Amino acid sequence: MDSYYIIMRLPDEEREEFLLMLPFTPVNKNNTIGWLAARSDGENYGKLLAYLFPKERLVYGPSQIENRIQQDTVITEQLALWGRGGSRVIRGNLLLIPLGKSILYVEPVFLQAEGGGLPQLKRVIVVAGDQMAMEPTLEESLAVIFGTEAIPPEEPEVEPPTPGEPEEALSVEIASLIEEAQQHYDRAQQYLKAGDWTGYGEELDALKAVLDQLAEL
Repeated sequence: MDSYYIIMRLPDEEREEFLLMLPFTPVNKNNTIGWLAARSDGENYGKLLAYLFPKERLVYGPSQIENRIQQDTVITEQLALWGRGGSRVIRGNLLLIPLGKSILYVEPVFLQAEGGGLPQLKRVIVVAGDQMAMEPTLEESLAVIFGTEAIPPEEPEVEPPTPGEPEEALSVEIASLIEEAQQHYDRAQQYLKAGDWTGYGEELDALKAVLDQLAEL
């Protein structure tokens, strides 16, 4: 996996900064053991920081995630069906988002008509630990991963739960965070298509912040 630029807040830091980030794996192994950040702002320019996951915890690496996606019969059958229909299936870049001591993988799937034209986002694959989902939107995939129903865009806003309903309150909070994550992801894709790397990095950073909140619930 190639390194990529991102704007995010490093652990124990107070503000966001521009980073070059690269997850890494041991020699002759496929699991991810940590990630490397090259700092680019102010007095920290050129400094390298390495973050390592606990040795007793297995974190799947990019190649393992790609293999798991390719071995999932539901996903591969759907991709093959689209391919046989004359469309070109394009799997986007696999995005790694640090989540505490673990990571979340997100990979968009695009379809391009046989006659050409701009690819259209068709599905979003999300992998977290042993869980994997492929749904039409990031919001719906996160809903599958975190075990709550996604809120359809056309539905009215959910009324706040009354006191004494902790489980309902948690479910509404998760659904709200998932919807917010979807908005940041959509805006990031728009910036990416426009070649606006600053906007793209800012939206990825905002997306990470929302996913961090989900991980803490």
